Amino acid sequence: MKEKHAVPEQPPALRRSLKLWQVIVLGLGYLTPLTVFDTYGIVTQETDGHVPTAYLLALAAMLFTASSYGKMVRAFPVAGSAYSYTRQTINPHLGFLVGWVSLLDYVFLPIVNVLLGKIYLSAAFPAVPDWILGLAIAAVSTAVNLRSINATANFNTFLVAFQVAVVTIFTGLAISRISGGAGGSDPFAFTPFYDANMTFPTLMAGAAILCFSFLGFDAVTTYTEETIQPMKNIPRGIFLVALLGGVIFITASYFTQLAFPNIKQFANPDSPSPEMSLLLGGALFQSIFLAGSVTAALASGIASHTSASRLLFAMGRENVLPRSIFGYIHPRLGIPVVNVLLIGVCSLSALFLDLETVLAFINFGALTAFTAVNVSVIAYYFIRKRQRSLPDVFRYLLSPLIGASFVAFLWFNLDSHSLTLGIIWALLGIGYLLVATRGFREKPPVIEFEEAI
Repeated sequence: MKEKHAVPEQPPALRRSLKLWQVIVLGLGYLTPLTVFDTYGIVTQETDGHVPTAYLLALAAMLFTASSYGKMVRAFPVAGSAYSYTRQTINPHLGFLVGWVSLLDYVFLPIVNVLLGKIYLSAAFPAVPDWILGLAIAAVSTAVNLRSINATANFNTFLVAFQVAVVTIFTGLAISRISGGAGGSDPFAFTPFYDANMTFPTLMAGAAILCFSFLGFDAVTTYTEETIQPMKNIPRGIFLVALLGGVIFITASYFTQLAFPNIKQFANPDSPSPEMSLLLGGALFQSIFLAGSVTAALASGIASHTSASRLLFAMGRENVLPRSIFGYIHPRLGIPVVNVLLIGVCSLSALFLDLETVLAFINFGALTAFTAVNVSVIAYYFIRKRQRSLPDVFRYLLSPLIGASFVAFLWFNLDSHSLTLGIIWALLGIGYLLVATRGFREKPPVIEFEEAI
């Protein structure tokens, strides 16, 4: 009787089907084009009416960091993002801590979008209890993510397109207002970018706020194992998401600045977009604008929900989290359905958490990842690989240093609430690492993400 040989069990794997444009759409869904109006009132006061210039500075900062992400994806084509880069280029213990802290960014982004969506819907339906609105948003995001990754990307394409249409209509109405003389300027005045009263400190303070509008461009690295030709398309996707987002933000803020040079005319100068939309297009456009805001929260919630579930899958696949639960892939859909449901349940914490607390966790996690990736480029290319020709000095030393310097400025401007909560979370990670590695004498738990080539 012939002996039967056991067939080696293949690890669960995600399906590779995303094209570059789908990666970009998911990334733009993360960024939410309409977020330009969420911060407009605060930043225009902070910069004395120079929001477009502050956006230019913020975009420059993010493009340097986006470039660092692209370099590391080519060196390590895996889905682990900042965690994998730090572990393999600097130190495994530090890498684990970077991954631990970065979890804050991924897990709390779906929560913040449920919170924002609930706020916008409450303005439209004040009679409906908040908890019902929050539950509805979380349910829709979860339901969309329970479909295939292609179906999720295609649905988000519609949401992002609607947002871009709303921004375009808003900009067109603003140009019409300027041309009619209501703004007191012409459509091509240079004053929003520069005038004699502009100061560098106020611009940098505004840029520090606006940099957080770009949070999420790095999250496309979590789609590495589901993307066709990831070594080419993921670096391109990272850079294009940041660039396209910046172009939308700069253009919209420029014409808004010209149309409404006096922010003090509004009842709520910190958040004047509902009043601005009413003045530009009447009650009908104000309703469309509100619908766009709800759509923005939903699109970002769906994209962040997708990323968080993939990160948990990668951890489950290598048994850092229980594999039977977190490493499960649905055989027909090819998605981690348990993780999708779990993130949906976690996002319900938006029903009792406040916006300040959630944003504090996100900001700390994102800045940790940005810092780690810039430092990893220097550690890997300039120090370990000794790539030190004149062009390499710029690519692998100066460019990441510039990116890290901008991020350091953001750290300096981070509020105490974010620092306090982030440090507490980091200390919990250090405590877990001390126990897991017997006082750093052993290697930490490793998340071996699959290579994407």
